[in-house]
Amino acid sequence: MASVNKVIILGNLGRDPEIRYSADGASICNLSIATTSQWKGKLSNERHEETEWHRVVMYNRLAEIASEYLKKGRPIYIEGRLRTRKWQDKDTGTDRYSTEIIADRMQMLGGRDDIEHNKMQPEYSQQSHEQISKRVKSKTSASNSDIKDLVDMDDDIPF
Repeated sequence: MASVNKVIILGNLGRDPEIRYSADGASICNLSIATTSQWKGKLSNERHEETEWHRVVMYNRLAEIASEYLKKGRPIYIEGRLRTRKWQDKDTGTDRYSTEIIADRMQMLGGRDDIEHNKMQPEYSQQSHEQISKRVKSKTSASNSDIKDLVDMDDDIPF
């Protein structure tokens, strides 16, 4: 029989990402994501809100990207799977459980202001745009091939 373990979360970061490294050098990043449900009561017509907190764990390159670019409050989309860990409490010896989302896909959300505020684009990329704009304006009689050479930045994009 087939089974599916798939989670999709769309929420806001509750704190800055925490990155650490395993003994073999693998990156591990922990996130805390809040999702909020809102509704009105049927009888009282009163507005209600409920926030659920989710633990998210990322590994390797995805962990490095998250720790570099994400900040508290940023909206984020995560896809992954659930994992429940079990351990024994050192003090009491009782069994303890923790359920977390192991992320395998992440999409950073938000507008351009969020991107510039959180330095989502590398600085040299922003400077390159400004430098190109100045150079294009200074060449009043530039030919089409000159402008193409100035604007062609495919090699400068790090993605």
